Amino acid sequence: MDSSNPHQKLEELKQAYPDKFASENRIFKHIRRGDRIFISTGCGHPQYLVLALVNYLTSHPGELFDAEVFQMWSLGMAPYAHPKFKHHFRHNSFFIGDTTREAVNQGLADYTPIFLSQTPNLFYRKLVPIEVALIQTSLPDEHGYMSLGVSVDITKAAIENAPLVIAQVNAAMPRVHGDGFIHIEDVDYLIPYDEPLLEYSAEVDDEEVVAQIGKYTSRLIQDGDTLQIGYGSTPNAILPYLKDKKHLGVHTELLTDGLVDLMRIDVIDNSQKTANRGRTVATFCMGSQATYQYIHDNPAIEFRTADYTNNPLVIARHDHMVAINSALEIDLTGQVTAETIGRTFFRGIGGHADFMRGAILARYGKTIITVPSTAQGDTISRIVPFLSEGAGVTLNRGDIHYVVTEYGIAYLHGKSLRERAMELIAIAHPKFRPWLIEEAKKRNLIYQDQAFIPGEKGEYPAELETYRTTKTGLEIFLRPAKISDEPLLKEFFYTCSDESLYRRFMSMQKGVSHERLQKFAVVDYTQNMNILAVLKDGEEKEEVVGLGQYTIDETTHTADIAFAVCDEYQGQGIGSELIKYLTRLAKKQGLLGFTADVLFDNVSMLRVFEKQGFEMKKQFDSGVYRLTMMFRDTKNGR
Repeated sequence: MDSSNPHQKLEELKQAYPDKFASENRIFKHIRRGDRIFISTGCGHPQYLVLALVNYLTSHPGELFDAEVFQMWSLGMAPYAHPKFKHHFRHNSFFIGDTTREAVNQGLADYTPIFLSQTPNLFYRKLVPIEVALIQTSLPDEHGYMSLGVSVDITKAAIENAPLVIAQVNAAMPRVHGDGFIHIEDVDYLIPYDEPLLEYSAEVDDEEVVAQIGKYTSRLIQDGDTLQIGYGSTPNAILPYLKDKKHLGVHTELLTDGLVDLMRIDVIDNSQKTANRGRTVATFCMGSQATYQYIHDNPAIEFRTADYTNNPLVIARHDHMVAINSALEIDLTGQVTAETIGRTFFRGIGGHADFMRGAILARYGKTIITVPSTAQGDTISRIVPFLSEGAGVTLNRGDIHYVVTEYGIAYLHGKSLRERAMELIAIAHPKFRPWLIEEAKKRNLIYQDQAFIPGEKGEYPAELETYRTTKTGLEIFLRPAKISDEPLLKEFFYTCSDESLYRRFMSMQKGVSHERLQKFAVVDYTQNMNILAVLKDGEEKEEVVGLGQYTIDETTHTADIAFAVCDEYQGQGIGSELIKYLTRLAKKQGLLGFTADVLFDNVSMLRVFEKQGFEMKKQFDSGVYRLTMMFRDTKNGR
């Protein structure tokens, strides 16, 4: 990464600090039996240094026994976790990666569950004493300072607490602003060796699924928000869908290619942050060589120690903080595991809880879980009645505001268990929804008579969602009613006056029962269409101000139509927009027209229908107009 002559610098260092340069055999002799050895994190893994230690052990098998290797996360080779070294090394990780997962689950390596924010404190308080730190640094500058580059996290704390610090000095390591500088005096031995840093790219199993999750998640991100993007393919794959946002900020643990891409095009400029304004703050980086080049000596980027970046109180200083993380499994009450699959340890706690809880404490903060609805080729639902036996609860029911799958957005914050269950069932994979409904009934999470339309007939048509502006300039969101809308519909009907309800139902309504509400919320979209006119306050607050619906009569190939608008918003053109949109949908289904029953004194509803340009016929009987409204064939001028 350094453009000057690295060999010249190293020669100067050898002359200035001869005691810090020695043969590898001599250096490794200082590691004693039973020592606790720390190794740098992720892409900061000192590959050559670790390999040299293993080679030393191979040639000196009697030199080292019962050493314990601590690491936040191993991305590179982890030979110390191999069974053949079980008498020499015992690996202990604060997070589980691909290279150590099998060893941990076979009992050949250890996992220490802990919040990332609290990990440095283990070293400072000597709860986990570190005797040796194997690290990787950039070349020293003219003042003798070296950068920890892509791995500051808990590495800085290990260095400050280890009596023996051995550094692989690598010209490929970027110099990154922030807390990651150490002086050559802080290091006992230097082993110069240049090699490319490890790279990381999160593989996406299903690009279409992730694309849809990205589109939904982008709705939740507002201009000026500060983001944390967690580990995993799904959170990072949503980033391309944020390219139309402005003035985003970043306060995160992990800096990725996707975040850097948004920095390159000035979507992320950190100009609105309420802490560390103007700077992207992270604690470590995993990505491509291009990303490492970008962060090198970039004053817009700071890497801070994990006890700063992940401190929930520091996170909470950021107004409009948005924490976006992933899950392995989420149950119908909102509990999440991101670390285990049943009894199998898969990942770790990491920074999930740090950022989710910090974001909740932040002014206007929000938390988002992004998760594909299924796993293993659509054979397993990630939304489940209850977490699998043995699963660790990484996030509790109060930690989550939103859950996003490829089927939509569920808002859980402040919702009852019944409401949460219905919200999550609505975004589960359609083939698992009947099972989830029945399991929820068994656990008394939802009504025992909860209706449900299985298969494609009941699959929510998200493509029908649209925005409209009424004649008075009111922006309304038109969308189909869905199975989780019962509370919204209940509020809507109770905001309508008795007169409005009478005009809609042609009878007095003393109450709106659960049984009646189900008829509006549980829809066979092939035979009926219920469209809600919604006022939105972000994505967390929706108010239904109008309802339009039709039911198909297959004998005439027409549909019976009706609509209602709450009293406060009548006369603003909401009814007209509902009728126009329902007409468009009916024509797409090949229907020929509408029928409707309207009370003789419901002048406003009659006027709305008359303005649509239908071929209308009226029949009057017992105070009710029976309307037949056929669509005009515009091609023939009819």
